[in-house]
Amino acid sequence: MKIGVTGATGQLGRLVVQQLKENVGKDHVVALVRSPEKSKELGVEARSFDYDKPEGLAEQLAGIDRLLLISANEIGQRARQHKNVIDAAKKAKVNWLVYTSLLHADTSTLNLAGEHLETEKLIKTSGLDFTILRNGWYTENYTGSVGGALASGAFIGSADSGKISSAARLDFAEAAATVLNDVTYKGKVLELAGDHSYTLSDMAAEISKQTGRDIPYKNLPEAEYAKILESFDIPVVFAQGIASWDVGASKGDLFDDSQQLSKLIGRPTTSMAASVKSVL
Repeated sequence: MKIGVTGATGQLGRLVVQQLKENVGKDHVVALVRSPEKSKELGVEARSFDYDKPEGLAEQLAGIDRLLLISANEIGQRARQHKNVIDAAKKAKVNWLVYTSLLHADTSTLNLAGEHLETEKLIKTSGLDFTILRNGWYTENYTGSVGGALASGAFIGSADSGKISSAARLDFAEAAATVLNDVTYKGKVLELAGDHSYTLSDMAAEISKQTGRDIPYKNLPEAEYAKILESFDIPVVFAQGIASWDVGASKGDLFDDSQQLSKLIGRPTTSMAASVKSVL
């Protein structure tokens, strides 16, 4: 059996490869990456794989039984890129395709949802066996701002009092590796999120508790938050995206209480407090 992992040098992909090496052994894992020569540290077979070069994808999937399609990171281009991979998987006769989608993609107001939902539909009509992993927010999306909060004296955002059911990236990686090693998950759509939800005010309070400093949460209008992000040299489109996703959080788009993720991995998800401690 060969399990292919796209985007294997990315933040999630690396963790999935490591989990699969532990679960099934390195000889059964193939890293599908743009630059195989830069993937030696993964310790598995690496093949050249570029979502934007459809003409060579099927050949690179030769012998792959199970494929994890980690969603691309180019917003606005993903549905097209994913279609290239799905078509190649059909041509290569991949037995099973697992895709990392977005939490509640069918009802979410996040601007990310459309491309994910389009990809889900392409997969479901492809004729391939599939599993959809609708991943919630990575806690690292927020803990990455801890340093800035400590420097400025406040944690800023536009999520208001929205509840966020995030989990550590490692939790989602473990879930993907678990699914890929268990055919009973074929045909399922899984809503994956952290066990416990929190607000950004809660995160600010946790940062304050762990550092002994007063770091309040300051809620900002979406446009103002985006402008501040731009001042940190974040590209305009991405800064606007981050701010809009926070607004989505205020509407409940990042909340889920089904605890499917912890049931899948057989342990509680990593707490927000533990993630804050890790980044500190």
